[in-house]
Amino acid sequence: MDNTTLITTFYQAFAKADAEGMVNCYHQNIQFEDPAFGKLQGDDARNMWRMLIASSKGNISIAFDNVQANDSTGSATWVAEYVFSQTNRKVINRISATFEFQDGKIIRHTDVFDMWKWSRQALGWKGLLLGWSPFMKKQIQARTRGLLAKFREGKRR
Repeated sequence: MDNTTLITTFYQAFAKADAEGMVNCYHQNIQFEDPAFGKLQGDDARNMWRMLIASSKGNISIAFDNVQANDSTGSATWVAEYVFSQTNRKVINRISATFEFQDGKIIRHTDVFDMWKWSRQALGWKGLLLGWSPFMKKQIQARTRGLLAKFREGKRR
């Protein structure tokens, strides 16, 4: 499978809420990074997608385009629309993704989005006032990592 097809397969699986289809596109040594989770590696990166799909309960819409790739790198843009469960607020998040490949799989995946814009939608006035700050970013990453740790523990039982 060429790398353009690999990225397309990843997002098609995401759009179908198929977490296993997504993580099957990842290399064993995957490194993922985004503003909400920070840097994740290996099983933590794979479990992040499993957790997000499970917690969305099918109430997430994914659209993607601008998929481009060569032998070593690739990119895409995608949009997630969902209701943020903590506040019951609708979020439309526009994301730019970059990829690196190894052995026919995605070994590095970086998502970039406007954390302040996301936090204003997800958190309301708190996000408006503090969403731009490093303090709020650290708080959000601590919360998402805590949720991921709880998800990981639940899988071990």
